[in-house]
Amino acid sequence: MMRLPPFTYLAPVSVGDAVKLMGDHGAEAMLVAGGTDLYPNMKRRQFEPRVLVGLRGIRELREVRGDARRGMTIGAGTTLRAASGHAEIARHYPALAMAAGLVSSPQLRAMGTLGGNVCVDTRCNYYNQSHAWRKAVGFCMKKDGDICLVAPGSPRCWAVSSSDTAPALWSLGASVRLAGPAGERTIPISALYQDDGIQYLTKQPGDIVTEIVLPPADGARSIYLKLRRRGSFDFPVLGVAATLHMDGDTVRRARIVLGAVASLPREAPEAARLLVGERLTPELIDRAADAAYRPAKPLDNTDLTHPYRKKMVRVYVARALRRLAGLPDEVDG
Repeated sequence: MMRLPPFTYLAPVSVGDAVKLMGDHGAEAMLVAGGTDLYPNMKRRQFEPRVLVGLRGIRELREVRGDARRGMTIGAGTTLRAASGHAEIARHYPALAMAAGLVSSPQLRAMGTLGGNVCVDTRCNYYNQSHAWRKAVGFCMKKDGDICLVAPGSPRCWAVSSSDTAPALWSLGASVRLAGPAGERTIPISALYQDDGIQYLTKQPGDIVTEIVLPPADGARSIYLKLRRRGSFDFPVLGVAATLHMDGDTVRRARIVLGAVASLPREAPEAARLLVGERLTPELIDRAADAAYRPAKPLDNTDLTHPYRKKMVRVYVARALRRLAGLPDEVDG
């Protein structure tokens, strides 16, 4: 049985207190909300904080405000179950509701938070193993080693983004509000990520994601589809989020974002450009799916083979767009 290492748990009651505690303890401290990813990583000695600053007692982090007309603000401590079941989110921002509802299992969605999933650690077959397993292969660059076992000649880590909600929020044009030693700021969610398996977040370690801000829905259609081996529990091996703003039958704006194909959610801007000003015909959808296929470059570092995962990008993008257009799924031979 893997056990948690010793640590001190601190329970602030405000965001300001949490920021101060993180500053007081520096590199020894980590934030924890639901802990559904953090605690298993601590058991495997991938994370070794001496202090955990708990966010569950901060009531303001669980507030959901606004509506589809004005935009919505969702506290980062809102559970995934609450986000997926919120009537306004499910009706007007369905990609987010779908993504939150597909994370892991019902038990973990009841504990895991939206902010936690937005910031969830990147994953790799050589990293997400027990300490003994990793020691036997000489460790990897992401923890305790000095080379990437997926691409030994590479100077960087290629662990993949494993968030379901991040691609959905990116496609919806969401922003995140951060609180830290330098004060508060709001940035597009796309600016929160960078393409590095270790330093995959641009925020500073002492910064706290406090809120997710959704723009006015403006009648958008959105969807999130997830590929995984099992129907529950598994992290994505591919996620596809698409959001369309329509003028009648014509696409006015579009955004398509892929998950689990890089160390950050990967936008497919050319695929979106093909849709703008056009009607969603089967032929156009196939062209857009081909365009989305090109920026997806999965490596052999997670479940299922990477050639299959790349092939599925075309299939899942086409499936997502066909569903948004009200067309039946094609049967893949």
